[in-house]
Amino acid sequence: MVELLGQLFEQEAEFTPNAAKQEAALKLIFSTPAYGRLFVAKDGSKVVAMASLLYTVSTAEGGRAALFEDLVVRPDYRKQGIGAKLLEYVIAQARTEGLVRITLLTDMQNERAQVLYRKLGFVGSPMKPMRLKIKPK
Repeated sequence: MVELLGQLFEQEAEFTPNAAKQEAALKLIFSTPAYGRLFVAKDGSKVVAMASLLYTVSTAEGGRAALFEDLVVRPDYRKQGIGAKLLEYVIAQARTEGLVRITLLTDMQNERAQVLYRKLGFVGSPMKPMRLKIKPK
């Protein structure tokens, strides 16, 4: 999964791969289920795609919500519908868990991903994402 995240962050404009950081984050999610869930698609024992759902609470919607992150498919497995099937499964799990909203961010230029997200019911938002990167002291 660390390798997949590295492939994803090589493509994204805002992030750069850092295996130690990605491994630490995955360990946090695995060890603390309240943080979220990790989903994978496999070919035999080989992980070929992954996605994450990170939990929060929506005061606007009045319930548990989630951030959908890190949808990535190995390059040699792309264009086979694996990403779409994985995202459909994640959405179904979110419904089962009673989540009221899923929010995602995608690179502005990643039109292929945006087509998939729209096809599965995601819509654009008038909200503008902003970030504050906090560095440890």
